[in-house]
Amino acid sequence: MPKMKTNRGAAKRFRRTANGGFKRGQSHRRHILTKKSSKRKRQLGMPETINDADHRSVRRMLPFL
Repeated sequence: MPKMKTNRGAAKRFRRTANGGFKRGQSHRRHILTKKSSKRKRQLGMPETINDADHRSVRRMLPFL
């Protein structure tokens, strides 16, 4: 049987939380920032937990986390 491998793209995007969930960074923070309010940019910097519907697929991509 072949080795299980971690999806390296997913490993760079998701981190495990202490309770076993996953957190992710938010999008829309890279460019075109002048039209976005300070509040919006500040809140986009906060990590977000992934949706329950995506939990199974992320867990499959990251078997060792």
